[in-house]
Amino acid sequence: MENISLQPTMLSPLGGVEAPADTHVFTPKGVCAKLIRFKVEGDKLTFVNFTGGCDGNLKAISALVEGMELPKIIETLEGITCGKKSTSCADQLCKALHEYMES
Repeated sequence: MENISLQPTMLSPLGGVEAPADTHVFTPKGVCAKLIRFKVEGDKLTFVNFTGGCDGNLKAISALVEGMELPKIIETLEGITCGKKSTSCADQLCKALHEYMES
């Protein structure tokens, strides 16, 4: 029998994927996603994960923005709406990044 080592992981309280232990957590408002976890190194987003919301679309957004500089993400996604809502999960990510940069 081989030895198996288990690494501690951080899971969203609502379920989700493994995330680095030092991620920031943002609770979006007015959208289907219930939680946004993200990590920034320098001025680049290195990890982002949405809990809830449109699974495929949010995985796509995550894949596209990881590695991008925060100002470019905000420039590209801020103000996008979803249906009749005045915001979207992408717009809420921008709010999370603004909050992060102001802290």
